Amino acid sequence: MATERLPMRSIREILRQKWELGRSNRVVARSVGVSVGAVGGMLHRARAAGLTTWAAVAALSDDALEAAIYRRATGATGGRPHPDFATIHTERRKPGVTLQLLHLEYLERHPDGYRYTQFCDLYRRWLKRRGLTMRHVHRAGEKAFVDYAGKTPGLTDPVTGEWRPVELFVMVLGASSYTYAEATRTQQLPDWIASHTRAFAFFGGVPTAVVPDQLKSAVTTACRYEPGVQRLYAELATHYGTTILPARPAKPRDKAKVEVAVQVAERWIVARLRHEVFFTLAALNARIAELLTELNAKPMRHYGGASRRDLFERLDRPALRPLPATGFEYAEWKRARVNVDYHVAVDHHAYSVPHTLRQDETAVEVRLAARTVEIFHRGQRVAVHQRHYGPGFTTIAAHMPKAHQRHRDWSPSRFLRWATTIGPQTAALVAAILADRPHPEQGYRSCLGILRLAKRYDPARLEAACARALAAGARSYRHVDAILKRGLDRTPPLPAADTPSTPVAHENLRGPDYYH
Repeated sequence: MATERLPMRSIREILRQKWELGRSNRVVARSVGVSVGAVGGMLHRARAAGLTTWAAVAALSDDALEAAIYRRATGATGGRPHPDFATIHTERRKPGVTLQLLHLEYLERHPDGYRYTQFCDLYRRWLKRRGLTMRHVHRAGEKAFVDYAGKTPGLTDPVTGEWRPVELFVMVLGASSYTYAEATRTQQLPDWIASHTRAFAFFGGVPTAVVPDQLKSAVTTACRYEPGVQRLYAELATHYGTTILPARPAKPRDKAKVEVAVQVAERWIVARLRHEVFFTLAALNARIAELLTELNAKPMRHYGGASRRDLFERLDRPALRPLPATGFEYAEWKRARVNVDYHVAVDHHAYSVPHTLRQDETAVEVRLAARTVEIFHRGQRVAVHQRHYGPGFTTIAAHMPKAHQRHRDWSPSRFLRWATTIGPQTAALVAAILADRPHPEQGYRSCLGILRLAKRYDPARLEAACARALAAGARSYRHVDAILKRGLDRTPPLPAADTPSTPVAHENLRGPDYYH
């Protein structure tokens, strides 16, 4: 094993005491806290580097002094080829590959290279530099970290007694470590969104950014550089005025704060529930809330006895952004096509859109909330409806073509009002047509045809034609049209259709008594 390097401060102190104060090696060794051999070895290295006075040493920076003292060990001189430690580190992950094997392969390529001991020493130094961990400075109100616990509580079925695990959601604020936790049945998107909403309400404010893991409910496309944030999760961030900053995949140190918070929650909440039985999620969360209050009030040794709540009140609470006036409402996004009747079918119910969209082949996007249905076309909202959960149609009149709007406005009373403007006979015939049909709508087109005859004929002639049709017992548009075309409206009126005729006596008429 190569000799361990001394700190630069110790090296300078050895050389200062030897060359400026003139002390012996033993006195210097006792003063600096190293062996006498280390003092002699350092003097030898310094002289080999051309350093013989304290003034020459004092003029050098730490980096320059280290390069001069340890020039052979660092490979600065001597001409030895430096190993490719990045490749060596990758190769070590393969089964059966050892440092000794890699060193032999290194010597095959570079016979004048480092010996095994120095090779291993250089590799370990490279690992230390590679494994540096940046200490995060958490500013007040800046970030909240979220994750699910690995060890979870559970519910007991009151009928079968079966124990079923549930999920434990944890959110912690960076500056104060103030923690929120709750149990949910799943990690799916509805529970994920609802947990965030309740966590923000618990804090009484919103942090500048939220740092989740790259689970499916938060990220659609896991990526180190450009993760795809789930659409509804991004909407939640917009609603609350915050930002989603997913941690890098397989990088728990990016969210070390919540990793610790999860561990604390498992020890101080989940572990304390191991002998308790809960039948409902509400009862379990009520108990978790009690333990959470104790956890946040517990003094922390590394913060001078201050609790998470103390730090929260002093740091995070004043810096959090205010909550919006309304909470975020969960919704689902779906893609759909506009049908030929300018309606979009979603969950067995059809909702109208502007009829002009039927000509566009682009699919629309539907946002389904608990009470509303919003339809978007190319990013623009084109329709809003109240949500219905049963089969049927919901149509807004403004979405219909003009012809369809007029047809929708038809009603028996409206036809009667139109007919009255022409005359009483026309009104009587229209009323008779509507009454004669099994359903009034079956007579709409007949009535409309009769009323449009007023555009081709004088209203007086139409009145006379309607009177003749009533007398003849006719109940259709074709009869009235034929009367007007043949000019029968100008002939004397027919006798009433319901006038009883005198029975005819004839020897060939059998009469009703014949059949009894």
